[in-house]
Amino acid sequence: MSQAIPKDKRQLRACLMCSLIKNSVQFKQNGCENCEQYLRMRGHSETVMECTSPVFDGLIALMNPSESWVARYNHIDKYVPGIYASFVSGRLPPEAESRLERFGITYHPRDGTADE
Repeated sequence: MSQAIPKDKRQLRACLMCSLIKNSVQFKQNGCENCEQYLRMRGHSETVMECTSPVFDGLIALMNPSESWVARYNHIDKYVPGIYASFVSGRLPPEAESRLERFGITYHPRDGTADE
């Protein structure tokens, strides 16, 4: 759990797939605890920059995802405990979206456009 909590508040970014917030160094060192098998950010600075965004709104501190109605409402109840953004500006690159499709996963942008 401690890997998912941002320690350094500089350069905070949110994952474009799950909205987990960490700093860019943490994403590069550990990837995204929810999305690593799909996005493969660990060890790749360029992928971190493409698959995360520094522009996000709202914070959700999630300690017990499976027991939280806020987590269920925001579709993050299956994710690791951590800090999440309510909205994240940007979209995953087309290559990442294609990779998700190969895994049978439908990408829902975290910027609210999926509700339109």
